[in-house]
Amino acid sequence: MTAEERDILLREDVLAAIDAAIERDAVRIALDSRIPHAREVATQVKYLQRAKSKLPRMYAARCIIPPRAFEQSSSEQCAAAKQLKGRSLLDLTCGLGVDAASLAQSFERVVALERDEVLASITRENLRRQGIKNVEVVNASAEEYLATCTDHFDWLYADPDRRTADGRRVVRLEDCSPNMLAIWSDVKRVAECVAIKNSPLFDVDEAFRLFGDCRVEVVSMGGECKEVMIYVDGSSPTLAAESVGGERYEVSRAEALAAEPMVGDFAERMGDYNYLIIPDVALQKARLVVSALRGKADVWSNNSFGFAVEPVEGLLGRTERISRIEEYDPKQLKRQLKGQGVEIIMRDFPISLDDVRRKCSLRSGNSHRIALTRIGGKNYVVWLG
Repeated sequence: MTAEERDILLREDVLAAIDAAIERDAVRIALDSRIPHAREVATQVKYLQRAKSKLPRMYAARCIIPPRAFEQSSSEQCAAAKQLKGRSLLDLTCGLGVDAASLAQSFERVVALERDEVLASITRENLRRQGIKNVEVVNASAEEYLATCTDHFDWLYADPDRRTADGRRVVRLEDCSPNMLAIWSDVKRVAECVAIKNSPLFDVDEAFRLFGDCRVEVVSMGGECKEVMIYVDGSSPTLAAESVGGERYEVSRAEALAAEPMVGDFAERMGDYNYLIIPDVALQKARLVVSALRGKADVWSNNSFGFAVEPVEGLLGRTERISRIEEYDPKQLKRQLKGQGVEIIMRDFPISLDDVRRKCSLRSGNSHRIALTRIGGKNYVVWLG
């Protein structure tokens, strides 16, 4: 967003126009000659409407939503799930300020850095509209601020930019901005405890390789992996998986590594199973499926389903009743389900969903529900219901 666009959005008549048009279609707004600065109003209405579920507090306060900053921001639900608290926190990568606004509820003082001058000014205005008074937004890069910082903070939080200058997505910490590894000595000089938010694609093993004794937490929401958090705070190495608003599973790193999957012939056991356990994606990403299901269900790998005789309660995931289990035969599936609506769940299966649908002539739907998996070198169909 440019400074000119920001200044337009700060005008009282434009603010009133946005509020009046908040339920309207953005395309119609842009074509409405009665609306002052209709294009800018239309863009804001479009992104405020999208923010209603992702950023409900910012929506209610009619905050300014720059499109790119919105796409890169955390949801307010994910931000609220971060369990940090203390007197002071330094946020190296403020952006739209969603995390800073949430963390401000658990800290007396928050200093939030934003290197883009226009975005920094927008974030200050948005915080004011939300009534948040204990966040100081500083227009500076992490490198600039840390080089001269004499303050000491209880926590330092960073959500490094995972896009390069030419727009490519990156995952490795050393490719992000700021490069947390390059500035690590300055980071530890100003804060004892550090929290780093990473891409959902970030490898949990990489966190332990880079930081040794740390806590790693994989967070999901609505069945989708949202972030991998690293906490370097002097704690013993642990690994956790959590669904926002749902269950949480945490175990020591050593215990997670020691957990062993089932061995033996699945075909000999499959007639005994009455329930399919579908682990939450956070468990799968954290490689905690085997550990979490130990003693509750049989599981052959950290990427597979669990199988149980009795239903499993209090698990990060869900339990489905099994009707029958068969070896995967695309010709037989085609004869049974051709042209019908089928919901397909897949774990550790060597054939893509599109190829399964094409080979078996299946369409999307919920008339039937099946799970596909591979165990012991064989492919299986688990009929649910």
